[in-house]
Amino acid sequence: MSSEKRKIAYIDGKPYEIGPNHTSILKFVKSYVGEKKVPTLCDDPNLAPYGACRVCSVEVALEKDGPTRVVASCHTPVAENQHIFTSNETLTSLRKNIVELVLTDHPMECDTCEVNNNCELQTVANDLGVADHRYNSPKQHKGIPRDTSHDYMRMNLDNCINCGRCVRACDEIQGSFVLTMSGRGFESRITTDNDMMFGDSSCVSCGACAHTCPTDAISDVFQSKSAAVDKKVRTTCSYCGVGCNLEASIKDDKVVAIDTPKQTEVNAGHTCIKGRYAFSFYEHPDRLKTPLIKRNGKFEEATWDEAYDFIKKEMNRITKENGPDAFAGISSARCTNEENYVFQKMIRAAVGTNSVDCCARICHSPTAWGMQQTFGTGAATNSTEDIYHADLFLVIGANPTNAHPVTGAKIKQQVMKGKKLIVLDPVTTELAKLADYHIKLRPGTNVAVLNMMLHFIIKSKLYNADFVRDRTEGFDNFLKEIERQDVDQLAKVAGVDKQLVKEAAIAYATARNSMEFHGLGVTEHEQGSKTVMLIADLAMITGNIGRKGVGVNPLRGQNNVQGAADMGCQPHQGAGYFEVADENNQKFYTEKYGVTHPTKPGLKIPQMFEAAISKELKGLWIIGEDIVQTDPNSAHVIEAMNSLELLVVQEIFMSETAKLATVVLPGTTFLEKDGTFTNTERRIQRVNRAVPPLPGTKPDGLIVTEMMQKLGFDQPSYDADQVLAEIADVVPFFKGVTRERLGKLGLQWPVKEDGTDTQILHTETFKLGKGRLKNFDWKESSEIEANQKDYPLILTTSRVLQHYNAATMTRRTKNINIVDEDVLLIHPKDAAHRDLNTGDIGRLYSGRGEVALKVEVTDKVKEGIVFTTFHFPEHMVNMVTGHGKDEETMCAEYKVSSVEVQKISNQFKTEVKPKEHQAEVSSLK
Repeated sequence: MSSEKRKIAYIDGKPYEIGPNHTSILKFVKSYVGEKKVPTLCDDPNLAPYGACRVCSVEVALEKDGPTRVVASCHTPVAENQHIFTSNETLTSLRKNIVELVLTDHPMECDTCEVNNNCELQTVANDLGVADHRYNSPKQHKGIPRDTSHDYMRMNLDNCINCGRCVRACDEIQGSFVLTMSGRGFESRITTDNDMMFGDSSCVSCGACAHTCPTDAISDVFQSKSAAVDKKVRTTCSYCGVGCNLEASIKDDKVVAIDTPKQTEVNAGHTCIKGRYAFSFYEHPDRLKTPLIKRNGKFEEATWDEAYDFIKKEMNRITKENGPDAFAGISSARCTNEENYVFQKMIRAAVGTNSVDCCARICHSPTAWGMQQTFGTGAATNSTEDIYHADLFLVIGANPTNAHPVTGAKIKQQVMKGKKLIVLDPVTTELAKLADYHIKLRPGTNVAVLNMMLHFIIKSKLYNADFVRDRTEGFDNFLKEIERQDVDQLAKVAGVDKQLVKEAAIAYATARNSMEFHGLGVTEHEQGSKTVMLIADLAMITGNIGRKGVGVNPLRGQNNVQGAADMGCQPHQGAGYFEVADENNQKFYTEKYGVTHPTKPGLKIPQMFEAAISKELKGLWIIGEDIVQTDPNSAHVIEAMNSLELLVVQEIFMSETAKLATVVLPGTTFLEKDGTFTNTERRIQRVNRAVPPLPGTKPDGLIVTEMMQKLGFDQPSYDADQVLAEIADVVPFFKGVTRERLGKLGLQWPVKEDGTDTQILHTETFKLGKGRLKNFDWKESSEIEANQKDYPLILTTSRVLQHYNAATMTRRTKNINIVDEDVLLIHPKDAAHRDLNTGDIGRLYSGRGEVALKVEVTDKVKEGIVFTTFHFPEHMVNMVTGHGKDEETMCAEYKVSSVEVQKISNQFKTEVKPKEHQAEVSSLK
């Protein structure tokens, strides 16, 4: 910045430059002279300025020796040539007086308080020299019972100072509006949902209130703010693709609590119930602690060398007798980038086959493929920070407040502030309730509705002609095909209001910045890839790509789905997305790995199952994926697993898949390893080991590397940083990534060699040069065409906030106390036809199998649709789901399964078992 443009203000007589983030005097002072110069009680940097306590008051003058006035620094803007005085006799007296007034209604019993020596009020009082107060002590809160009704939270209103931070956090960060301030003066106090007990309220257990509370008026059962610990380790959450930064508190090599750092790029001190509280699974008694080898149908404990030697012998036998393509691997989005990289390297370089895949196959493979066809890069185009710059949100087939809670809360906050929202979803989600346009379409008709939106935009001439001309190709044919669409017929098949779709389309096209998010309700369909390409069309023809506040942004499901794909855990592309069928790429990998790279196309996960049943695939190695519970048509998957000669499973618990294994190898959780995860916005973030691996277990990357060495491959001993260096040498968009450069905030790929990262893709050009406009006609799902007569209802599935996929981890925490079963939602009309009422047990069945679930009658679902989750092995919901797949990527069509529901008596609940296997099952994906 040139000297003419610099703006200066003065702090206690010294000049400092006013920066773009210095929106208040408090922020200005803190950035230059530290936190303690101006005390605060009601301020939190992640909340809007409030000005309630006035402890942060400073004196301000317009000239050095001019008259001063006292202002609250938290919400007073800093201005050029201001002279700010942070400390003098007047200010000290004022602050002491305020604190004394606060203490009139606060117990002076610090020695017995949970947050003693870690209390903001205590710190401020001590810094000001306040040990007592001069006023009467009304103590209106005295005697209010401590509320311990909540599974995770504790409320002790005797110690509340009415700063309002908890209320504001609930409102401004989570958007739940559970907490409020009632009464006036000494009668004022915090209440929950009209004076309900905390545990009975609508609280979603995000912990934002406890995190911000300056005393122990609201805390949690883990004492995450105040526990006396040996150290705190910053790491990255292993649940969803948001990638929240966490801070693990360690005492005696145990994780005693998890909190969140205030300064992060991703979550700014926020996280969800799972990230903050569902961590105790890491030391649960069910953890696997020794290798197991199945002999004569029973598992026997083994040493690591015995397990490795057994696997080596069987792998060598299989590949010698049948060739390397008789073996395959399924990697894990729960594992780090480094672990996924060495695993795909083992399968390709040490075994000699391209048959390696990961769970991206059954979630976002259509996203990657579809965006590669249209943009050239199959990843989110924008940063989640861009949410604050968008004017309209289009959310398709996603429930982010449940599945990606921190991102969902950000979107929800912006919508409540007046930004427009379009939701395409057959279920009335939390965001759908707030939507300006909720298009409640029938599952399987995304292509129909998107063609309608594109048609209305084209007909209204609302497309961005300049962007289309300069940045895209194929528009003439696209125009012709979109114009011929029969919107009346499409509205009929989708079951939507044509006028509503038109209004939504026009809103998307005319908003200054329209930002799209989509989830598995887009991808898990036969036309999943086509839907993604139409979404890309929508962004391109309206120019909503390549700048802040816009873009196409998939919400990745598991924590490292993006990273697993980046690392090459897919049969058609190696690390860095190089097509393995290309001879030049084969030479590239051969040079990097030091062995001849396989040339034969590899198998995708569904093809692996078919090949196992047909006896072409003899061996399979799986890391951290419970395919038996989470892949569709569970009976088919079980048959495939039982058909193998060797099944190796690396796991942390005895999952349903591990129960069928030949060898089980005990891996570790994210808390016990180093490495990196890549979140849904392409942000590569550090995973730091918080505690040593549980005795008998090993980090997954170490297991794979030791096995590679057993197989005779020259792979160095496992070190996450060294593997990251190897990745940077192989993967072009990781070129400048080092552990040091990632620091605390991470970097968004592509990262240049000098460490410069990229917040927004496609700013000036696409990787393909020009974006490719694609068009497709809608067609009915083959599942519906084949089965609708006998099974007239459509089942669609998703997950709830409290659990994650197959709930291997969350079901071994207190979350099980909150939600402990899968429930079937059914529309009132459909329920009436089947004599079903809320609380009944329903038999949900299809041509594949049947399960028994408790019924909830609700208009949250569209007529003709039923909905449930798939978290609990006691139910094994995927016994019912179908065999359909995305036409391009073979992603499973979870969102469209033809089913029927029949009322059964409660006493038969335990007798309805989809398969004999279900009686013995229990765990994860």
